[in-house]
Amino acid sequence: MVFAIHIQVFGAVQGVFFRANTQAMASKLNLVGWVTNKKDGSVEILAEGSRSSLEKLLEWCYHGPENAHVKELEFAWVEPKNNSKEFSVIR
Repeated sequence: MVFAIHIQVFGAVQGVFFRANTQAMASKLNLVGWVTNKKDGSVEILAEGSRSSLEKLLEWCYHGPENAHVKELEFAWVEPKNNSKEFSVIR
């Protein structure tokens, strides 16, 4: 069964390789979807895959990569779209 999660991460999360590290973590967890920087300074993620892998990604997002400082995280389980074949960085 495929699940999907939408995550928005707030704090000092841009300019610290958050997107690249999210892509690496998602690929390691066999997830598909995307990650992008938002104009408000947050990072937005949409990922699809197994529930256990999505939960691991969510747990990782609470701290992110080494130089990130996550202040707040919002997430919602959403309906999977099954549109992606890989996990990509949207620039």
